[in-house]
Amino acid sequence: MDLLLWRHAEAVDGSPDHTRELTARGHKQARKVAAWLDEHRPKQLKILVSPTVRTRQTATAFTDSFQIVPSLGPDGNVADLLAATGWPDASGAALVVGHQPALGRLAALLLAGQEADWTIK
Repeated sequence: MDLLLWRHAEAVDGSPDHTRELTARGHKQARKVAAWLDEHRPKQLKILVSPTVRTRQTATAFTDSFQIVPSLGPDGNVADLLAATGWPDASGAALVVGHQPALGRLAALLLAGQEADWTIK
């Protein structure tokens, strides 16, 4: 299984956290990554997205066809991410559009063998 991790693009500050939207710069960032993904899109790609506004806006720059997964929200953890994707046994590829610190901790676990506070930007 291939796993792609995409932290949401730049969002406005404020609260409530779940309704924060992307900034103009964030929309530009999302379109840029989406263009790259469009050229390098794996076959059989499932797209899993946190329910927050900013992650849905980020994903929408790439496609309107994605699955919202409540456990991928800002309070999600590595176990939630792994369970949602079916790592490592699922077939195909998964793109997770989510949040720090869970995405960074997952990257650390998969690349270094243990969770650590890595930053994904």
